[in-house]
Amino acid sequence: MPFLDRLQRWADERPDGTAVVVAGKRLSWSELRNAAAALVPVTPAVTVLAERNSTDFAVAFAAAVAAGRRCAVLDPTWPQQLLDAITARIAEAVPADGTGQGAGLGSELEDGSPESPFLIGLTSGTTALPKAFTRSRRSWRLSFESSVEFFGLGPEDRTLAPGPLAASLNLYALAECLYAGSEFHTLEQFDVGDAHTAVSHDGITRLVLVPTMLRLLSERGLAGGVDASGLRSIICAGSKLDARTLEAARRWAPNATIFEYYGAAELSFVAGAGLRPGEAPASSLRAFGGTANATGIGGPFPGVEIRILDDGGAAVPDGCDGNVCVRSGMVSEGYLWGDDGTALQCFDGWHTVGDRGYLSDGTLHLLGRRSDMIVTAGTNVYPHEVELALASVPGVAAAMAAGQPDDLRGQRVVAAVLPSHGGLTGTQLKAGVEDVLVRSKRPLDYYALTELPLTDRGKPSRPLLLEWIARNDPRVRRLG
Repeated sequence: MPFLDRLQRWADERPDGTAVVVAGKRLSWSELRNAAAALVPVTPAVTVLAERNSTDFAVAFAAAVAAGRRCAVLDPTWPQQLLDAITARIAEAVPADGTGQGAGLGSELEDGSPESPFLIGLTSGTTALPKAFTRSRRSWRLSFESSVEFFGLGPEDRTLAPGPLAASLNLYALAECLYAGSEFHTLEQFDVGDAHTAVSHDGITRLVLVPTMLRLLSERGLAGGVDASGLRSIICAGSKLDARTLEAARRWAPNATIFEYYGAAELSFVAGAGLRPGEAPASSLRAFGGTANATGIGGPFPGVEIRILDDGGAAVPDGCDGNVCVRSGMVSEGYLWGDDGTALQCFDGWHTVGDRGYLSDGTLHLLGRRSDMIVTAGTNVYPHEVELALASVPGVAAAMAAGQPDDLRGQRVVAAVLPSHGGLTGTQLKAGVEDVLVRSKRPLDYYALTELPLTDRGKPSRPLLLEWIARNDPRVRRLG
């Protein structure tokens, strides 16, 4: 496990069928199986894979998880100093065998024992070095069974995940397709035109991507007349799907069921919902929690139980917020390093990564991390709520909110947007959030960005945003 037995099966049953396509380069099931099998004897016990999207990546990943081997997938665009530091830390935490090869692990392309760790995942933390966690083969096998059922993935599907395979969303999509016997497509790097070409000409039936990519593909696809009628499902994760992106995607891909889900690297799948084609907008919004900027995600994934617990591990009443806790066989094995005691907590078998939310009529509503919460004049404001409201304002390509120190309020809510076109004003932003945010949660100051403030791992950074504002960085401009 988790997928090499399936890869062997598909290679035997349909050797010439397409398994993986990267930027037009194709690997059949037998080609993928044979190339990975040839690589296994020279693959070490621990592989650090930091490569751009390619068919070679798929081959190397399959070989790197054979038998009892482990694989860490790193982003090749990270600074070399960070890559070297992570590689050295992995070598300390998981020593390779004496030969430096995987000789003691066998030379066959076969799955290891279900309980053995196979994947070293990296997740952002408060320090320069990301935290590292491990996953067992069994946890991913259970994840495959859950997601294939939830999303309705079948062998006839052709999945396009246009993002980097170093990102867990896309790496999982590759492995999930290998498990399900479904054709997997990706690009060498994300490009709207290349993605549109794949959708309209390569028979793509399924998209896996983040909301920002979906908005770009949908809005530009509508403007350019790109045919997406062949799409039957769209799986969106990474951040909340806002109403504007949802509406554009429904018009661009009218025959697709649009899924969004919440999960965490350490927890796997938690909750999600799907909007079938042809549903009335009001019904669609109810499925996502009831309002245009709803925090609602959906119900539990198959095999997952959800509870909301307070910081002492006690259950809170329905509708009250607390720690989103899950119980499932998909939870990771814990950390190799970086565990500060709060990153992954367990309350008598219920695990949480510190995300806050509440349950209402069986639907999970996600609010954000406690560490991100803004306390202004005694009111708790999650930046996620503000960002969702702003993302639906016309002319906003992306939004960020943060709490700036304030002598009177403790913190003041400030917001910054990346405009999709010129001429966006603070007055427009204020009017856009009036009907969806109560007065105490509305930003007091608005800024326009020329680019998003990002960490060295490519994630939006609220501390960096506040730093730009404080030093009058030219990349941020106050809006009147």
